Amino acid sequence: MDYSYPTPQEVGIRIAPHLRTDRFCAGFEHGLRGGQLHRVEYMRLSFREGYRASKLYLRELRRSRGILDFPARWKLRLNVA
Repeated sequence: MDYSYPTPQEVGIRIAPHLRTDRFCAGFEHGLRGGQLHRVEYMRLSFREGYRASKLYLRELRRSRGILDFPARWKLRLNVA
């Protein structure tokens, strides 16, 4: 299935002049897709700022739709003696 994600400009996010636009947009899309920061190239400032902006955008989008928090995932470990 092919999804279309909004760009930072479409949702009203301004990119700071000291950041690289291509990396910022790549980080923004990566964050919207639910990706994690697990590669070295993801640690660059522009990518991280785009990733952070996407997470803040998603939080605000969920709040506007009435979704406050997702249920917590619990791990239960039992020992049988």
